[in-house]
Amino acid sequence: MAALSMRAVGERLGRTAMALYTYVPGKSELLDLMYDAVHAELPTDYPDTGDWRASLTSWADDTLAFHLRHPWVLQISQARPVLGPHEYAGLNTLVRLLYGTGLDAHVLRRLIGTLFHFVRGSAQTVAESRQAAAVTGQSDEEWWFARSALLGEVAPDFADRFPDVGRLESESTPEPPPADDPVPYLERQARETFTVGLGVLLDGIEAAVRRAAAP
Repeated sequence: MAALSMRAVGERLGRTAMALYTYVPGKSELLDLMYDAVHAELPTDYPDTGDWRASLTSWADDTLAFHLRHPWVLQISQARPVLGPHEYAGLNTLVRLLYGTGLDAHVLRRLIGTLFHFVRGSAQTVAESRQAAAVTGQSDEEWWFARSALLGEVAPDFADRFPDVGRLESESTPEPPPADDPVPYLERQARETFTVGLGVLLDGIEAAVRRAAAP
C-alpha cells in the first residue's frame, strides 16, 4: 500500500499518471475499486445443509484465507466502508448463513460485526507477524527468545507482580511444533487462537439458539 501511487500504476500499465485520471478521480477512488473488485473472490454459494455451524465455520475459514491472500485489504478503513456490489454480496452471504440459526434480526446484526471483526483481527495478527519478520530481520522465535532471556533480569519479581499470568503460562504450555514446521511461532499461535476462539463464538451462538427456542 505504501508503494501504491497513480504514477506507479501508470508505469505498470505503460501509461502516464495523468492518463489514469481520465478513468478515476484519484488514488482514493482507485482503492475503492480495488477493494470491491478483490471481494469477488469470496465464495457466496455455501450449500443449504441445515447445519449453520458448519456453514459459518467454512465462511470464517474462507474469509481468513482471503484476507491473508490480500493483506492490503486490512489497511482499508471500515469506518467508511466502500459499499461496493462485491462487498455487499459477501455481507449478504453471511446474513443468509446467520438466518439459518433462527435468531432475531437484532441479534444477527450484532453477530455479523462480532464474526467479521474476529476473523479480520485474526488475519491482522498473522499479516503483522509476517511483516515484522521481514522488517526486523528476526523470526518470531528469535525476537521472543531475546526478550524472554532478559525478563528475569529486568523483572525478577515478575511472578509476584503478575501471578495469574504466570499461572496461565505454567498450566498451558503448548505442545512444541514438529521440527520441520515452516509456520512461524506467532502465526501458528494466531491460527490456534482463531480455531479455539471461533469454536467458543459458535458455542455461544448455539446457546443463544437454545435459549430462543426454550418455552
